[in-house]
Amino acid sequence: MKLNAILNLTLANGKLNNVFRPKLLTMIKGYSVEKFAKDVMAGIIVGIVALPLAIAFGIASGVSPEKGLVTAIIGGFIVSLLGGCSVQIGGPTGAFIIIVYGVIQQYGAAGLAVATVLAGLMLVGMGLLRLGNVIKFIPYPRIVGFTSGIALVIFTTQIKDLLGLALDNPPADFVSKWIAYAKAARSINLPAFLTGIASIVIIVLCPKFIKKIPGSLVAVVVVTTAVYLLKRFLGVTGIETIADRFEINAAIPLPETVSINMETVNTLMPVAFTIAVLSAIESLLSATVADGVTNDKQNSNTELIAQGAANIITPIFGGIPVTGAIARTMTNINNGGQTPVAGIIHAVVLLLILLFLGPLTKHIPMACLAGVLIIVAYNMSEWRTFRSLMKNPRSDVIVLLVTFLLTVIFDLTIAIEAGILLAMVLLVKRIAETATISVSKDEINMENDAERTDDSRNHKLPLPPGVEVYEIDGPFFFGIASKFENSMRWAGADAKRAQIRIIRMRKVPFMDSTGLHNLETLYRMSEKEGTQLVLSGVNEKVKAVLEKSEFHSKIGQENICRNITEALERVKQLTQ
Repeated sequence: MKLNAILNLTLANGKLNNVFRPKLLTMIKGYSVEKFAKDVMAGIIVGIVALPLAIAFGIASGVSPEKGLVTAIIGGFIVSLLGGCSVQIGGPTGAFIIIVYGVIQQYGAAGLAVATVLAGLMLVGMGLLRLGNVIKFIPYPRIVGFTSGIALVIFTTQIKDLLGLALDNPPADFVSKWIAYAKAARSINLPAFLTGIASIVIIVLCPKFIKKIPGSLVAVVVVTTAVYLLKRFLGVTGIETIADRFEINAAIPLPETVSINMETVNTLMPVAFTIAVLSAIESLLSATVADGVTNDKQNSNTELIAQGAANIITPIFGGIPVTGAIARTMTNINNGGQTPVAGIIHAVVLLLILLFLGPLTKHIPMACLAGVLIIVAYNMSEWRTFRSLMKNPRSDVIVLLVTFLLTVIFDLTIAIEAGILLAMVLLVKRIAETATISVSKDEINMENDAERTDDSRNHKLPLPPGVEVYEIDGPFFFGIASKFENSMRWAGADAKRAQIRIIRMRKVPFMDSTGLHNLETLYRMSEKEGTQLVLSGVNEKVKAVLEKSEFHSKIGQENICRNITEALERVKQLTQ
């Protein structure tokens, strides 16, 4: 039996088929030589593009340059092999620089490995729980807020290398770092500064003359060659290179055990959650952008599982967190990438570069890499989008600024947690503001009412004496609990007149435990005062909640009606 058939058979068993369906498996059918040729070309180009970025992200994250390459190789391979997007390219990204650097400074490389594995397990869990679509609904101002904040922090971290400052251990926090830079301003290394500026200029101008080769690669090759020649033949010194800080190990590290216990789990869980959420957001955002260009449709749950697998396996080889990379994904698309095979080839290209050209990377100037990352930070900043979002409603502006400031002044963990909490609070507030509870005592206005059963001009439906109708318009959840409680207090004050209360729920899409509690409280209050409760327009979801809690047996199945007409017929039966 062919491998494809075996995989199909395996996935067909149970519901896993709908959650985990790698694109490689579905696209391999009908795969042609022509597609393979395009994938090979795109994979080679993306691999070349990824080279300087992987090295720069690794060093900026506080690990050795080959660890960045290892992350791009292993993580990129797994994401393409198992992912739910046909053209996604996985690897290290700028978004993780700050959090990875902070974890290494506080907990060391072992702590980072544990946090990354935990994040991977969370991502797999998100995918299996079908949370892929939910993640994509995270408010856009929050995404822009922490993306812009990360960009500013990345720019700040590169000032030391760009200027060649004599500053051994700059402070970790944003404000103290700039104070330290100001104090060390007299130690600016002019050759290093000119090297960084030259790199930035080449990256900016390169696209105007060379379309296919990325400016970052051109800058690394040209500037590294120039610095090497200046050192060797003109005796220019003072330009720090990778070799001055790191020893390059041009090989894939042997796997190592990641030791996890409850103490490390409790300590690193907040960090792991941040890594998981950030990886999910960035990878699904990248896949969504790719879908818009290719007219394809990603499987977001499969993508989360693939990202999770990459983050579980990569740390075993000393790698850092993995996610989908928008720039490299778009490079893949623009150069003709057709299937996940292109991403696999990109990983193979990086592996060959590491094995055969790895030692040459030691000559790359640190100021050159600083220039590369400053351009990355500028592209991440989305300052135009940030400026336009400042004109949005005040709640969006609050989310944007709070997330941005928390990311810059404190750290990404606090920013993501606070941003999610703030966005949830504002969402609940908006839903609660749109939800209403109205009371009708004498008649119901049936104009434009979907439950209206006649075509007469009389839009008023009279109510029998002693009957009140409470209509809930919106979700019956904790956000409108206070509104419903106020209505109940009013009902309790006038309870002697009401013999029957109809709760009209035709516009209630769902009900949570708080809504159910309010309904049970109203039932007990009504029963105590001799008032009958009748429910009208209960949909299947709400009915399922009532049945699961056994509330339907308390109120009586006959008192749960499909529409207002049935409810009024029930009223007639009760009053006869």
